[in-house]
Amino acid sequence: MATLSIDRRSGKTAGYNIQWREGNKRRTIHLGGKRYAKKTAQRLKEIVEHLLYYRRNMITVPDKATEHWLNNASVEIRAKLAKVGLIVVTEQKTCQNLWDAFLKSKADAKPASMQIYCNSQARFFEAFLPTEPIEAITHERLLKWKTALLERYAVATVATHIKTVASVLNYAVDKKRKWLPDNPMDGISKGSFVNRKNDRTITMEEYAKLLDACPDQEWRTIIALARIGGLRCPSELQQLRWSDIDWLKKWLTVRSPKTERHEHCRERVVPLFAELRTELKRHFSLNGTESNEFVIQGLQGTDWMLYAPFQKIARNAGLGEIKRPFDNMRTSRSNEIRRRWGETKESLWICHTKEISKKHYLDLDDKEFAEAAE
Repeated sequence: MATLSIDRRSGKTAGYNIQWREGNKRRTIHLGGKRYAKKTAQRLKEIVEHLLYYRRNMITVPDKATEHWLNNASVEIRAKLAKVGLIVVTEQKTCQNLWDAFLKSKADAKPASMQIYCNSQARFFEAFLPTEPIEAITHERLLKWKTALLERYAVATVATHIKTVASVLNYAVDKKRKWLPDNPMDGISKGSFVNRKNDRTITMEEYAKLLDACPDQEWRTIIALARIGGLRCPSELQQLRWSDIDWLKKWLTVRSPKTERHEHCRERVVPLFAELRTELKRHFSLNGTESNEFVIQGLQGTDWMLYAPFQKIARNAGLGEIKRPFDNMRTSRSNEIRRRWGETKESLWICHTKEISKKHYLDLDDKEFAEAAE
């Protein structure tokens, strides 16, 4: 049997002691300070007696009430019970442990995806301490975190962070790990990933102004590939080689890192539209260009940070700042293709969805490319 006594120091209650004997040894759990009420100490004494009974009788599974109490006990209480050998506590996972393990599992992710994970991690640690146990990630705290994010960021940005953290917590509750019994993010809506605030059409008139404001032919080619070819920038521009251009058939082959996991979207063939062909030919005719492997050779081996240089071009063109310029150029071209050639060609040449691309992948002939190129 265990006993409960008051720990008095200088005539004042300094806490409670729970004591019992094991052979010739006296074991003690000290509950110091004002954090523990007498009711808590009495309940812990009962739990200690239950655990001693189970150990003496070699019962490995406690009753449900005791198991529930232990599962919901504080980290400190569980540590005290583990110290005297009444329970075994596995190493507690911290928030930092969780993120480290998750990011390690995503080691083969593309750089852009890894950047999203790291950005979400930074926002997460604005509300949670890296040293906190993962049990501290509660539904209520996550809701408060989301509210704080919405005060600072666009809805679509917050949705991305919520989606990432939900994936991290799903990693924790996976049956292979069971670091958490359930996902505290459940029931918290991600919100919309669509942000129309910065959407705008870049007209062909504005496209011409941008070309005139470019500092060199390479930048004219970059803008032509984005606005007329509809290529994703920088991912698809990075991989585009001169060998991908078929001048005779008037098309170019585009490899897409973003959709390469889908069998029918690893690459697509885009017509060599007249406006695009003009800039590519001018570029190819420059001295020394024919020996280059890549179309955009000057940026190979760099970080491809194109936003600031583009904004300078836009200002020189008299257009002011253009938010999300490369997305908007691609979308502008996508809308033109859909209106002129229909949704199927838009899907094939811009590569939006794998379902339509797969269904219509073979609906191509040289005549259509020739008409588009003219």
